Amino acid sequence: MTYLTIDHVSRHFAPHLTLGEKIAARLGADVETRAVQAVTDVSVTVPRGRTLGLVGESGCGKSTLGRVISGILPPSTGTVLLDGKPVMTGGNKTTTRVQMVFQDPFASLDPRMKVGEAVAEGPVAHGLTTRAKARDYVAGWFARVGLDPALADRYPHQFSGGQRQRIAIARALAMQPDLLICDEPVASLDVSIQAQIINLFLDLRRDLGLTCVFISHDLSVVRHVCDRMAVMYLGRIVEEGATETVFNDPAHPYTRSLLASVPELVLDADDLVQFVPIEGEVPSPHAPPPGCHFNPRCPFAKDICRTEKPPLKPLTADRFAACHFAEEILAGAAT
Repeated sequence: MTYLTIDHVSRHFAPHLTLGEKIAARLGADVETRAVQAVTDVSVTVPRGRTLGLVGESGCGKSTLGRVISGILPPSTGTVLLDGKPVMTGGNKTTTRVQMVFQDPFASLDPRMKVGEAVAEGPVAHGLTTRAKARDYVAGWFARVGLDPALADRYPHQFSGGQRQRIAIARALAMQPDLLICDEPVASLDVSIQAQIINLFLDLRRDLGLTCVFISHDLSVVRHVCDRMAVMYLGRIVEEGATETVFNDPAHPYTRSLLASVPELVLDADDLVQFVPIEGEVPSPHAPPPGCHFNPRCPFAKDICRTEKPPLKPLTADRFAACHFAEEILAGAAT
């Protein structure tokens, strides 16, 4: 059953003009004011208890979409529904059932607040516990994420990166969410610590029955933890489907290029790691190219790709791609 519904969501950011630009505009000068199209017309659903992975190059809009889903940012257009009810109304978040874990735990924790107080602040404010019981409440969540409850009186700078991320996870879970947004939660950690946090995430998802959106540029992590994945490029979803299906037989040229750009741990005769970088530069979100946004970098691009935007269309019952030639690519007929 569908639990999270993202319905035609867009998020655009208006440019901030400098004082000189504002004066020039008042005097009649032609000042550039085009908005940044961070997320454009995204629609996707996530069943209860499942994990959706959002992947793509830096700047593709996946973190912005995560903040819109969590209610941190209001959408410019469209709606985010949790169990049929809007996450935001009138620009205000309406539920505590969706929480977010950020990439950098040191930046997301108040350096002047003891970590136990940081974890307890939200639950006390929303009536999930009382101040009298807050210490025991926090101790339970510390133990749940593998931390000694006695550490609750310390400050963020007294912990390692992995410990701080566990604290950030405890703070999110202490709000008793049903939906957890994880925005590259292991990207800033050492590889050995990454594995511990991923395993913790998998255990918590299983034990608490969480529905999750997992944002990452690490495709191997997404393949390990996500049931489905959506590939974003320049603010749009270009492919969505079951994770193994997308990895084994990608339908969109960008997905194919993204997977081919991942270095493989196989050495050739000259002891060089094999990978194929994506050619070209990502276009500016201020002025994306017409038609398919990927057409300047696409090896399959034809005239229609430069003029007509391909819709995100179904290829099978649960497989979607935004490409004019997705069927031909899957059949191996595109050239």
